[in-house]
Amino acid sequence: MAFQIDASTVTHGIQLAIAPVFLLTAVSGMIGAVAGRLARIIDRARLVEDRARATTDDEYLRRAYAELAELRMRGRLANASIALLTSCAFLIGVTIIVLFLGETTAFQINKFAIGGFLLGVVCFLMALVCFLAETVIATRLLNFHMLR
Repeated sequence: MAFQIDASTVTHGIQLAIAPVFLLTAVSGMIGAVAGRLARIIDRARLVEDRARATTDDEYLRRAYAELAELRMRGRLANASIALLTSCAFLIGVTIIVLFLGETTAFQINKFAIGGFLLGVVCFLMALVCFLAETVIATRLLNFHMLR
């Protein structure tokens, strides 16, 4: 198995592999944003749990349990989003490798690049749906009774 390496072929392979790198940049930014939201969810859940343990007020306990249930759902959505974004990054990384190898070697694997890229985009879109659902639940938690 001999590798045919030609400078113009390698250059073209790099050019093909650059486009998915931009998606990787977006994915890494989204992972950072969702991880930050997950950290805030965890911090809030710990605070609500600590306050619930320290009180005997039944009304506060009822509200605390309801808020913890929503925080649990938000945490699950954030975790799902991170898992999907990580899968997306992996698939896009594989796509970059396949594009480069397909362009610089005799391997005929470019069809796998199409599937990998499309699966990566599907994972990215599903992660965005999870992110949207999490933010909708978060804004539903806002309590503006003081403004009435």
